[in-house]
Amino acid sequence: MTAALERAGFDLPRMAYAGRTAIAACLAFLAAWALGLEHPQWAGMTVWAASQPLRGQLLEKSLFRILGTVAGTGAGIALVLAMTVHPALLVLGLALWVGLCTCAGNLLRGFTAYGTVLAGYTAAMVSLLDTAHPDRVLLLGADRMATVLTGVLVAAAVGMAFAPKADGRALRRQLEELLADLLDHVAGREAPAEAERELMARLAALDESLEPQSAGQRGARQQVRGMRAAMLAAMSLLFWRHGEGQAPAGAPAAASAALRRGDPASAARALDAHAANQAEGAELRERLAALSLALGSLDRPGTAEPGRPAPAVPLHRDWPGGREAGLRAAGAILLFGALWQVTGWHAGAFLLLGLSVMLSLFSTFENPAGMMKNVWRGQLLGVLGALACRWLAWPLAENELQMILLTLPFILIGPLFVGHRRTVMMSFDYNMVMLLLLQPHWPLTGSFGASVGAGLAVVAAPFAAMAAYRWVYPPTLRRRSAALVRAMLRNIEALAADPQGAGHADIWRARLYHRSLRLTGMGRASRPAQIAALETGAGLLDLSQAVLRCHAMAAEAAGGPSLRRAAGLALARSRRLSADPAAAERAFSALSRRLGPGGGHLMERAAAAVRKLRGAGLLESAPAAAA
Repeated sequence: MTAALERAGFDLPRMAYAGRTAIAACLAFLAAWALGLEHPQWAGMTVWAASQPLRGQLLEKSLFRILGTVAGTGAGIALVLAMTVHPALLVLGLALWVGLCTCAGNLLRGFTAYGTVLAGYTAAMVSLLDTAHPDRVLLLGADRMATVLTGVLVAAAVGMAFAPKADGRALRRQLEELLADLLDHVAGREAPAEAERELMARLAALDESLEPQSAGQRGARQQVRGMRAAMLAAMSLLFWRHGEGQAPAGAPAAASAALRRGDPASAARALDAHAANQAEGAELRERLAALSLALGSLDRPGTAEPGRPAPAVPLHRDWPGGREAGLRAAGAILLFGALWQVTGWHAGAFLLLGLSVMLSLFSTFENPAGMMKNVWRGQLLGVLGALACRWLAWPLAENELQMILLTLPFILIGPLFVGHRRTVMMSFDYNMVMLLLLQPHWPLTGSFGASVGAGLAVVAAPFAAMAAYRWVYPPTLRRRSAALVRAMLRNIEALAADPQGAGHADIWRARLYHRSLRLTGMGRASRPAQIAALETGAGLLDLSQAVLRCHAMAAEAAGGPSLRRAAGLALARSRRLSADPAAAERAFSALSRRLGPGGGHLMERAAAAVRKLRGAGLLESAPAAAA
């Protein structure tokens, strides 16, 4: 039987997890009805939304589900009260609230981002689904919070009984093996681009997996910080090797062997011994010392040895992307909300509700426009399931309890959609929409036409959202990659404009390393894109190193006034790198010639980096950036 299901395309472990979740949704539905809550089906929706495969993830997501619901309910109550002053204030306030929550959700990470986005569309659920009774909005808000709390508690109880703890040791082991491979690569005589691309891709994949694995565990955040510090130090070493650097095989090999034994402390000591070798170049000593510091603090995250500062771990935040996502969500809700109020379409509230979810929650995904196809199919299945339940099953009921019981088989169909490879991408929307459209109330009221109208409004939301994603600040891979490169260029421009930039060098570099990882992660499906990300990151690192050196030369008296002027000119040109890259290239080339063969290599690399970025079209397309 098991083999037959697998041959038919079912993933049995995933279907078993979905089966437990569906049972929990049924229990929450029954419990909420027994408690007399007005919207008991929302408890089942909450179970589907809050359930997670790992215990820590379940606890943390449940917490942010509650916090987001409380904040969103408060905002929804305020919107309904504002509607009593003027109906337009409901749409205007909802657009502003969802836009702000969407913007914040794109700047935050993990379940914090989820809770923020949830606060946005929860306000839509509270304010749009009962606009005809503003006098009872406080009761509706209390009902909403009680219903969500019921769903969260049931999901947590079932999940805690079955969900395993996250295995942080597996990620730690993965990092140690990756660092060992990197050190072997650094000591090798050849540096094939494919090996570097693979190391970079592995670092990017590990970076993306750290946040979910750390959720809900004591001390996990500090552990993740320690692992990220080691990864950023590894990025520094990888970029150095990419520039044709090569270390003697001895010490990196000793550190590599220690890492393969799972002994980062011994690896750190081996790297310290190697970095102390005065015969080595300053660049290599600096990078090995940074990796040693990160490895030394891996077992005691958040601390550092006396006299050695803790590694800097600044992370990328996509401010332009967050602003665009917020404006997109706010503008679409404003447009369709105005149409709803002008036309008076009774099902327009469901369209606005769907848009609030589509344009906020999915804006944090990599390809939201592409995902709308699966969302539309899942929602269509949910509408059909709701219509079948309401007009085929519920007429057989003789009381409200029987209506609830007749709904349960439609919930239990959900695991079949989750478990099959062809329907898994649309399964979540089936489960959520089917419950959203089923409001159990005895005796039955309403018409088939009204049910169909509500279903059409729900299904229309993905199409409207798809149009917004395609035509309003389209979050394509090319635009997102270009925005990330612009952020890295702004880093360098701000560094050139900062007289104290040398004192913040570790932070500047670490932020550039993390953005390079993100750039690599975006191009995971394309080897040329990953190699281009490596080239771009290495070139921008050369530029930042040259800018730091120019700051030092501009402050030194030993070089003479002409050298200080040349360094100052290179800094001035670097401040306008995006606006006039050719001038920056000329300034670095001139400085390289002035320094001569002994000291001009870094400046020539910076000039070459500008040429490569211009050749790739990454500088001409970037607008002038403000520091």
